[in-house]
Amino acid sequence: MKKILFLATAALLAITGCVKDELFKGPSKIDKVVFSPESPTSKDAVKVTATVSGLQAVKTATLSYNGKDVAMTGSGDSYTATIPAMADGTEVAFTVKIVNEADYETVSDKFSYKVGDPAADWSKLKLNEVYGAGADEEKFFELYNGSDFDIKLNGVTINKDEDLCWTGIDGEVVPAKGFFAIVGAKGTTPRGFSSGFSAKKSVIVELFDNKGNKIDTFQRGEKMETGEWGASLNNNKGSWSRIPDGTGKWMITETFTPGAANSTNGTDDPDVKQ
Repeated sequence: MKKILFLATAALLAITGCVKDELFKGPSKIDKVVFSPESPTSKDAVKVTATVSGLQAVKTATLSYNGKDVAMTGSGDSYTATIPAMADGTEVAFTVKIVNEADYETVSDKFSYKVGDPAADWSKLKLNEVYGAGADEEKFFELYNGSDFDIKLNGVTINKDEDLCWTGIDGEVVPAKGFFAIVGAKGTTPRGFSSGFSAKKSVIVELFDNKGNKIDTFQRGEKMETGEWGASLNNNKGSWSRIPDGTGKWMITETFTPGAANSTNGTDDPDVKQ
């Protein structure tokens, strides 16, 4: 009788152990997912952190965003990964997946954010270099963006001698701390300006934001008595450049640099309004 009782007890303990083993081998739980910053700009990488709990150790942790998978790093109950900086306007959706040592998978809820840069700082967009001495297809107006974020030119306009000669379109952007050259006078290039431009006549070039507010001006000489621009002046075989870029006074430079930093040396032009 004692032998039968012993065997029954052993069998019960074995069954109980198996049940405990199966309970032990359950899925992990993702308690919390946070990301920072919550409202990123195009300059910001986003750090994602997942807090995990469960009886089984974590074998792998994976961050999935916009069709890409990134292994998360960490130990214990905290795992992190980084989503790289994205272009302004990009929508990002992501989840976290945990696989524990028992091969159970747990996937988090879906999280999302939209990359958003601050409104354009129009005070930082400047006429930076103008060149009118070469052939029409070589003449240009150059813009400089002194801000920390790209400036979209869609709707930005330029007047030459008080008449509209160029309008920015979708996709045209001046990069942060960068340059944008509008090359070609009299329509000689697909995205040039429609007017002429002479290096030996009075002229005014005006830059407007996408709401029609004037934000910068280059002026050389004055109107004629007829009320028109184009009075004869000394011929400048170089270009007019701000020295330094974006903030300095207009100087005559021997070389012209469309889409690149201006020369660092130049000479005064008494006919240019500073």
